[in-house]
Amino acid sequence: MVETEAASSRPKGGIPRGLATDGPALLSYGFRPFFLGAGVYAVLAMGLWIAALTSGWEVGGTTYGPLNWHAHEMVFGYTTAALAGFMLTAIPNWTGRLPVSGLPLLALVLLWLAGRLAMLVPEALGPYLAAVVEAAFVPALAAIAGREIISGRNWKNLKILIALTVLGAVNIAFHTLVLTGGDPQYMFRAGISALVALIALVGGRIVPSFTRNWLNKAGASRVPAPFGSLDQAAVTVLVVALAAWTVFPETVPTALLATAAAVLQLWRVLRWRGHATLEEPLVAVLHVAYLFVPIGMAGVALAALGWLQAPSALHLLTVGAIGNMTLAVMTRATLGHTGRRLTASGWTSLAYLLVLVAAVIRPFAELLPDYYHLILEVSAGAWILAFSVFSVEYGRMLVMPRVGARAQPMASRAAAE
Repeated sequence: MVETEAASSRPKGGIPRGLATDGPALLSYGFRPFFLGAGVYAVLAMGLWIAALTSGWEVGGTTYGPLNWHAHEMVFGYTTAALAGFMLTAIPNWTGRLPVSGLPLLALVLLWLAGRLAMLVPEALGPYLAAVVEAAFVPALAAIAGREIISGRNWKNLKILIALTVLGAVNIAFHTLVLTGGDPQYMFRAGISALVALIALVGGRIVPSFTRNWLNKAGASRVPAPFGSLDQAAVTVLVVALAAWTVFPETVPTALLATAAAVLQLWRVLRWRGHATLEEPLVAVLHVAYLFVPIGMAGVALAALGWLQAPSALHLLTVGAIGNMTLAVMTRATLGHTGRRLTASGWTSLAYLLVLVAAVIRPFAELLPDYYHLILEVSAGAWILAFSVFSVEYGRMLVMPRVGARAQPMASRAAAE
């Protein structure tokens, strides 16, 4: 799936991907159960949130309440499933090691599912036990990723463990604050910041890489600019700006840092020649998703100055950057790793368009308070339709064996995908 910096460290002859052959295809590779779980849960979680708003459903119980439940589950429920599917699929490419599959993968999936149930009705287990169960998933994922990266001596990707570790610590802090009567809003911003930083780190590699491959096949003479010192500076400024937004969301220094981050990230994505990929939505959507990073940071700057409502800026990053990028990666990875052509179908393109609609109109809910609930429902409806399309179209691919049956050597398949 990912053209990796560690390609030279792989065994020269390549090794099989380690697809499990004595169990269901769903447990043969990390992307299968987690992408399916992410797609289905994106529909269920958003549907429950709208039901809570319109019908007063007590999602999240009395411990968390609907608002905290919604914010938590979109960041630490849906997104961590998509992240797990990506990480467990990319890491074998980075390290040359066999993927996690079979019973260990099932245990990790069940841990994620247990967290979703614990958050839905925390009083059933007791709030403290529910928090422990839910908070265990990200550290477990980080431990598995760390073991694989260290065992594969893939030192360049250790920095990704920092983001995973921060995400896990933020989730624990969220539960601690809720259970002790504190304000968890800082933790929501911290969790979003960790995910946006991951998009900058990993998306900053895969977006130009996949674009370069597609442009080369199309015979284009110009390709995305390579990673350089200015890219590193752009990522550094973004991380500092996100940290400032997390702790001091309504200050002038945060506005200045966010503006600098927006400019640098916009400069970065414009160098990747996304406009040349418009005829292939599977590639173009990656650029659209990444474009919401500078758009979101511009929103953060405006909110810090009081010129935009804070939820509007926040949703530019969550629905816009995180929602679009996770859908883009899940569709591409599923097609590539199940042996299908890397091209978007009409239904896939519709799903991309629906998430884009959800991201664009969601900030207007605060800007047009008279239409708040209508805009919220339309945005949520577009999101639900998008991930319903994904779950139906890609669910079959995720539960069925790979097209072509026989496993190929890792090195040759990574090059193809």
